[in-house]
Amino acid sequence: MSIALLVTVGGLTSVGLYLVTARSLSRIILGFTLLGHAAVVALVTAGGPSGRAPIVGAGDAQIANPLPQALALTAIVISFGLTLFLLALAGRQQELSGDDLVEDDLEDRRIARAERQQAGAS
Repeated sequence: MSIALLVTVGGLTSVGLYLVTARSLSRIILGFTLLGHAAVVALVTAGGPSGRAPIVGAGDAQIANPLPQALALTAIVISFGLTLFLLALAGRQQELSGDDLVEDDLEDRRIARAERQQAGAS
């Protein structure tokens, strides 16, 4: 494994996690996109060195492992679907509130306050 690829995976993951914890939907979308890229690079790195085609040929020659390649394609499709879903959420948030800031849920606050009052009363 290449140290540069490991550092790249670590960097993409750390920046992606930092962006996901933001309150802005645009930063959250960028964070999930970076996490998807980190997953693909990690899967390709875990696949090991390149070799010959896995189906063509026979013998003792080193062949490439097709499983990490298939998993990387699956990760690309999943991250693409998640990005489109988050973009739809961001568009709806922009339409309703005029910005992409994720606000605190007022209903959650009300329920937590009611539970605290019940716990204090008993």
